[in-house]
Amino acid sequence: MLSRFMSGSIRNLDREYSCTVRLLDDSEYTCTIQRDAKGQYLFDLICHHLNLLEKDYFGIRYVDPDKQRHWLEFSKSIAKQMKCQPPFTMCLRVKFYPPEPAYLKEEITRYFVFLQIKRDLYHGRLLCKTSDAAMLAAHILQAEIGNYDPGKHPDGYSSKFQFFPKHSEKLERRISDIHKRELIGQTPETSERNFLQKAQMLETYGVDPHPCKDVSGNPAFLAFTPFGFVVLQGNKRVHFLKWNELTKLKFEGKTFHVYANQNEDKKIILTYFAPTPEACKHLWKCGVENQAFYKLEKSSQVRTVSSSNLFFKGSRFRFRAGLVPSRSCPSITHGPRLTSVPRTRRRAVHISIMEGLESLRDSAHSTPVRSVSHGECFMPRSRSQATDASERTAVISDEAYSPSDSVLPTPVAEHSMELAVSRQVNGAPCSIEEEKESEAGTPMRGEVGDFGAQEGAGGDTALSEVEQVNKFVLSVLRLLLVTIGLLFVLLLLLIILTESDLDIAFLRDIRQTPEFQQFHHEYFCPLRRWFACKLRWVGGLLINKGE
Repeated sequence: MLSRFMSGSIRNLDREYSCTVRLLDDSEYTCTIQRDAKGQYLFDLICHHLNLLEKDYFGIRYVDPDKQRHWLEFSKSIAKQMKCQPPFTMCLRVKFYPPEPAYLKEEITRYFVFLQIKRDLYHGRLLCKTSDAAMLAAHILQAEIGNYDPGKHPDGYSSKFQFFPKHSEKLERRISDIHKRELIGQTPETSERNFLQKAQMLETYGVDPHPCKDVSGNPAFLAFTPFGFVVLQGNKRVHFLKWNELTKLKFEGKTFHVYANQNEDKKIILTYFAPTPEACKHLWKCGVENQAFYKLEKSSQVRTVSSSNLFFKGSRFRFRAGLVPSRSCPSITHGPRLTSVPRTRRRAVHISIMEGLESLRDSAHSTPVRSVSHGECFMPRSRSQATDASERTAVISDEAYSPSDSVLPTPVAEHSMELAVSRQVNGAPCSIEEEKESEAGTPMRGEVGDFGAQEGAGGDTALSEVEQVNKFVLSVLRLLLVTIGLLFVLLLLLIILTESDLDIAFLRDIRQTPEFQQFHHEYFCPLRRWFACKLRWVGGLLINKGE
């Protein structure tokens, strides 16, 4: 029986899993991985397959069975992160957008960033004004089909390409005009570079939107870009905080807080509510990783602090050296370059990615500090501050920001119809394959302070007194339960030591007390005989089965 058990364990350890990774050009890379393979192993395989040298900008995204998005952690086992049965399906995506993508040294890196931004444009994440949208689409057209040829490109030829969630005939004519008159002679590489230069100037460049609500219940999209933290509502960017202005990111349950110092006398606290605690942690974790990538020179600069709340509720998220890349990515020019990327693969209409989360419900918390969610600050606003606020608020488009694939179906009744109508208006496809292309986080709550410092507790002034009392009672109960647990463990340890053969003075004194003698003869000895009997009985059964 022991040999069968050992052989089964060995087979289990040697088990291989099939893993499929969808690449940015919609091709797939399939491989087998060992059960204990870590994320770094798979990422290195993909980068080697693509001859990708500047790989710090990229990551592997997947979605768990609860439709929660995740970025694959390279230091952890793949099988333990996936939380589902193999075969595994994941996606290679741009995780950290380059601040100046047109100046990346490697052509293959620029091409993959081009594909990512092209997807962002198609799914409504890269929302912009009509004039900018027409120029971007014309660059894509030039990169895809080359120079305009009247013999090959009849009237309405641009309508065959799906650049945006929805088109208009006027926009298609404008795209065709730019392609015919302004881009003649540009090579595909030049068009892609010009596309990247144009895209990086837009307010929504690098936005991976997280649907949330503000304290008034209004929908908003939160995102982290190469330049800082942004909040999008309607057709405007209502908040923009540079990375050097952010002092702390914190989440608790479904509540997400952003602390910032724009000036010495101007401190801001923004409070938003995510759909679920898991979605909130994913938002927070994305913020931590982006802050470390763009703001810090080395991952060792990330300072961590334990939760200040009572016992185990705070996040224990940590950065480890090597896991967070430097914000200045190495520009590698040596080694072979990928020159055989088929141009036909660039013509594919990309399958949509589920970039968002479910619909939203509010969560309440308390904080001793005033919460500011609509541009308020603690000091009276001067004329210069008003000017600064106007620079931070910008109109991003003629239409409201509503990424076509940034919201998954939700069980929340009050929002389900609204989201369904929104998807139909945007004309966004929704399939099982698309839902596999999402991302996310897990447990309860945590926060990040200066340079990623983590703390606990916090909340919002909108908390009712009843909820504050409930929170206090829960904390007291946790303290009581932990105290009882520790006392029980100490008691067991004391019993084991006194019943052992250790010859220590204080143990000898305990053994000589009448109370211990009574406990030993009336409880411990009968219990020990009962356990010994049960063990002999189980051993006999195992021997009989083996024979």
